[in-house]
Amino acid sequence: MPEIEPTTPAIAPAPSRWRHPLTAVRNAVVDFAVRLLTKPLSDYTLQLPNDMANLKRHIRKGDVVLVEGNERISECIKYLTQSSWSHAALYVGDEPLRRNPSKRAEFGKIYSEDAEHLLVEALVESGVILSPLGKYRDFNIRVCRPYNISGSDTRDAIEEALRHVGFTYDIKNVVDLARYFLPVSLVPRRLRMQALQFGSGLPTSVICSSLIAQCFERVGFPIIPRYAELPSPAGYRRVRWIRPRAEDRSYGVMRRVSPTLVTPRDFDLSPYFEIIKFNVIESLRFDYRKILWAEDEQAEPAAKKQA
Repeated sequence: MPEIEPTTPAIAPAPSRWRHPLTAVRNAVVDFAVRLLTKPLSDYTLQLPNDMANLKRHIRKGDVVLVEGNERISECIKYLTQSSWSHAALYVGDEPLRRNPSKRAEFGKIYSEDAEHLLVEALVESGVILSPLGKYRDFNIRVCRPYNISGSDTRDAIEEALRHVGFTYDIKNVVDLARYFLPVSLVPRRLRMQALQFGSGLPTSVICSSLIAQCFERVGFPIIPRYAELPSPAGYRRVRWIRPRAEDRSYGVMRRVSPTLVTPRDFDLSPYFEIIKFNVIESLRFDYRKILWAEDEQAEPAAKKQA
């Protein structure tokens, strides 16, 4: 029988005994933070029912869907950005199916009738995922369309978004998330935008709109660039400007803004995005003279009694 060599004493297990408890504590803290941040609020109000059939007819790939969320973190983002919109998602339609035709049955089972109407979004609790458009049926939403964007650039932006599906949030962001447990009113006005910028520098950003901004930045489509007028022709040589064409002068000079500073409201305010009206105003061929006001209905019986 061959001699059995003695086992070398293990050195690694000693640190691992300390590492595992710390990992468990860290994970527990993250889970606790996520549960608090994503807890739905009880006083959410849907201002107008969404016509989902109309939405599916009019929405296009590359559109940005803004959402007024109903979670604690939604309230924080709305306060810090002074806006109604706390979340943004990119509509990709059936592009995931086109890239993976073999998964049609799987997608149909998961997303049902919305398998061809999908969004890419970044969620605190789930990372970057595909979601059905119908998920936001009972939320206040707005559709923003990048104006005059080319088909190839739309495909590139969608490709960038799909490439991020499956990304998870960086554990370093837990420190940044902790700021939301403080009353957001304590954040000075001048620091509100900085409060939304996370310092890890990794592509897994907590603010959902940063992912979408990164997709549009890839194709050079502006959202909220900083603008400056072009210098006068006499000043080109002094500031080393390349002489622009006459048709370019109307655009001035634009400087890119970091995607981490882009918030959901910026798509709403951006002059380069159209607002798409998909709800009942269009479907009813809106005529304000045909509105039935509840106050008028109440006043009419009262007038009859007095007569």
